[in-house]
Amino acid sequence: MARLEEITAGARVAGIAGGSPVSVVAEDEERLHLSDGGLPWSFDADASLMRLASEAYRINLAHVFDPYLAVHTSSVEPLPHQITAVYQEMLSRMPLRYILADDPGAGKTIMTGLLIKELLVRGDLKRCLIVSPGNLAEQWQDELRDKFNLRFEILTNDRIESAATGNVFTEMDLCIARLDKLSRNENVQNKLRATTWDLIVCDEAHKMSATIWGGKIKRTERFKLGEEVLSHITRHFLLLTATPHNGKEKDFQLFMSLIDPDQFEGAERNSQRAADVSHVMRRLVKEDLLKFDGTPLFPARKASTVNYDLSPQEEALYAAVTKYVQEEFNRADSLDDKRKNAVGFALTILQRRLASSPEAICESLKRRRERMEKRLAEERLGRRAGEYAAPAYDDDDYDEMPSEELEDTEEQVVDQASAAQTIEELKAEIDTLKRLERTADDVRHSGEDRKWNELSKLLQDDGNMFGAEGTREKLIIFTEHRDTLRYLEKKIGNLIGAEAVVTIHGGMHRDERSRVEKQFKQDKDVRILVATDAAGEGINLQRAHLMVNYDLPWNPNRLEQRFGRIHRIGQTEVCHLWNLVAKETREGMVFQRLLEKLNNESEALGGKVFDVLGKLTFNNKSLPHFIESFFLEAFQSVGGKIHQRKHGRYEIKFVPSTLRLDEPNAACYTSPLSWTRSRAHEWS
Repeated sequence: MARLEEITAGARVAGIAGGSPVSVVAEDEERLHLSDGGLPWSFDADASLMRLASEAYRINLAHVFDPYLAVHTSSVEPLPHQITAVYQEMLSRMPLRYILADDPGAGKTIMTGLLIKELLVRGDLKRCLIVSPGNLAEQWQDELRDKFNLRFEILTNDRIESAATGNVFTEMDLCIARLDKLSRNENVQNKLRATTWDLIVCDEAHKMSATIWGGKIKRTERFKLGEEVLSHITRHFLLLTATPHNGKEKDFQLFMSLIDPDQFEGAERNSQRAADVSHVMRRLVKEDLLKFDGTPLFPARKASTVNYDLSPQEEALYAAVTKYVQEEFNRADSLDDKRKNAVGFALTILQRRLASSPEAICESLKRRRERMEKRLAEERLGRRAGEYAAPAYDDDDYDEMPSEELEDTEEQVVDQASAAQTIEELKAEIDTLKRLERTADDVRHSGEDRKWNELSKLLQDDGNMFGAEGTREKLIIFTEHRDTLRYLEKKIGNLIGAEAVVTIHGGMHRDERSRVEKQFKQDKDVRILVATDAAGEGINLQRAHLMVNYDLPWNPNRLEQRFGRIHRIGQTEVCHLWNLVAKETREGMVFQRLLEKLNNESEALGGKVFDVLGKLTFNNKSLPHFIESFFLEAFQSVGGKIHQRKHGRYEIKFVPSTLRLDEPNAACYTSPLSWTRSRAHEWS
């Protein structure tokens, strides 16, 4: 038997590990001491550290004691319908497959932020992807940062190409991606398929549409993205839209299949009656939304139809252009489907511009004639008409295109697409366009524009246009076409002063649009904003409460989206909407029924009472105090240096390496201490 003194560095000893001898590398006799043979645990550790550990654990379970923790730790004051959406509708459905379809302006971004933060503090979410239209990505990033302290990163081409791992999605836990960047890029989709997410949120989800035509399902690229990729790589799937139904029940059920393919599978064959979607979708109209005291959240909204008659000259122009459109439609029947669709689209847009303004139809005819003349000159040099490919146009996504893309597509297609297949047919079309252009120019210079006359009367005579002191109220006028926008800008400027009118359209850079938006809201001399639908997407304009639809969109969902720019949370005035319609035109007959339905809906009163009004009480306001006390003591206990500058404000002078995060954009909820770190300066 060996003695302890003989076991020194370099000795070989048997009996330690199996039957083989081992070598003693080093000895440290000074560190050895005899145990007293007592209990394997004792109570002589640092009690203050024990208290900090238990407090950390308690804070980590704060959602158990405070069921509305995300509300109390965010810079928002949520409304009853927002609280019920998150805490009653969505958190009770785990895993979540849901559509939030409240009216525009109800605060779906706030509801989403609360959901994300609540899942984070409960440990149920680390990776979240938000898919939004391109022009809304920065707005999502700003609101999530400012209201919820959530640091999302926007997916860009540079970020994709510089990914260290080769797959950018594995490197971004909190990511915002533009819808069309994902739907139109197969390489990006393949990278996305290789990842998994805790939550995917799709904003303006109605853009992921599919339709049934001729008994077959026609899926857009956006719909395929949702159906084949997004819905399969996430545990929780949330779709946001204010317009889930386009008026076609079969299309609606296809949309619902993104959430529940089992229930809505085969909807195209059996959808004669409306499906029950209450378990997977919430839809509240503004008349249903209440404050905590039970009073309506939104003021009333009133829509009016302003009918007018065309002048004799306008009637003659309308008839001539309509005849040209019908003849060209007939000629297009002999073309292949792609070119036929492009020609049909071009002719439809031409007729819509006819109903917009003399300026719009005249300029459109002129550009089309110039384009045809250029084509004729090239063909006389030896090119055949049939060699001209149809302009780039995909009718799959037309209804839900972003405004700027839609405007550019219309300009390109309406100027180029033609059914002419020979030089003689092209010459004949040019002669027709010259004749129509002269007629349109005569109307433009006649000074007889009945549509403008109606708008002029509204601007000058309607009492709603002026405040109590006679000051002109702020007003938004929507048009479909840039030619009409420029026309109205000049006409209104001559009427009330050029400095009082500003414009927004899809050709403007985002920064310029933001500048004009700010000018309209804050400059007391700017009273009227003339805009295309570029101002109907993601811009908050409740500084105004008056709106005119100079042109009506052919997609009925855009009507509600436009009105939602002014009739939204924060609006205090009754909102008025006027729609200008020439009743004897085909457009007038189509939209007359649409507007009657809109009036009926706006007159309906919401009778639903907030059913948990008495149950939601905010009795945990002391939470910030507990977190502040814990943070100060725990931070200093591990070597951190913090100095109070004034009440409720601290300066952190040194952060120990053990607390530093390697990834600044990572979710800082891995421990109670790091959970409080980012908000410590706000709590008192």
